[in-house]
Amino acid sequence: MIIDMAHHIIGMDPMNTELIWETILKGTFWGQGGGVVVFSGMSALDIALWDIKGKALGVPVHELLGGKVRDQIEVYRWIGGDHPRNTAEEAKIAISQGYRAVKMNGTDELRWIDTYDKLDATVQRVAAVREVDPNMRIAVDFHGRVHKPMAKVLAKKLEEFDPMFIEEPVLCENMEVFKEIAAACNVPIATGERLFTKYDFKRLLQAGGVDIIQPDLSHAGGLTEVKKIASMAEAYDVALAL
Repeated sequence: MIIDMAHHIIGMDPMNTELIWETILKGTFWGQGGGVVVFSGMSALDIALWDIKGKALGVPVHELLGGKVRDQIEVYRWIGGDHPRNTAEEAKIAISQGYRAVKMNGTDELRWIDTYDKLDATVQRVAAVREVDPNMRIAVDFHGRVHKPMAKVLAKKLEEFDPMFIEEPVLCENMEVFKEIAAACNVPIATGERLFTKYDFKRLLQAGGVDIIQPDLSHAGGLTEVKKIASMAEAYDVALAL
């Protein structure tokens, strides 16, 4: 994909990142309406161009994008484990390493949560982590593997554990569903790692219900596009996490 796109931009000034991005988007057949392969190629080229620009000017890229907003960022650690005792042990390790926040799978072996037994198992895993430390910040990622009816019940049951957010409780293609889930609980909802460009995120933000968007720099369009996505999210008072 990168080789195909390169034919359209060879000879252009690498400092003109905006022009190059638009040239790829509108000058190739699949640029408009493309999927993960197309936009991952565009992202790779865009990130490389910003790297060239930063090195040519002798400054870190964040200075070219507007400068620092904060000096430090709190991060979370991913913890695995399908059984409550495993997630609890992983949480203890994270605490010993100095982490104050973790993210975990909402479903074992990435299976669909389509029965109440599986739903209860998810709740037990989260409860086990909460028991380790009542102050631990917990995020739960469902990878879109819950249908709308069960997602509403699940989100409500997780409220008592005060999660930071639940991620992809349903597939991001079902954008209109997030608003229904949000109305059924008081848990922040995050999604977006499988969406591309400002056009996908425009639809997501307009649909409502999502509190945190998660564009992937390597797939959503690179630094050029994600900077615009971030500005769109700000206009909707929605947080952004990378």
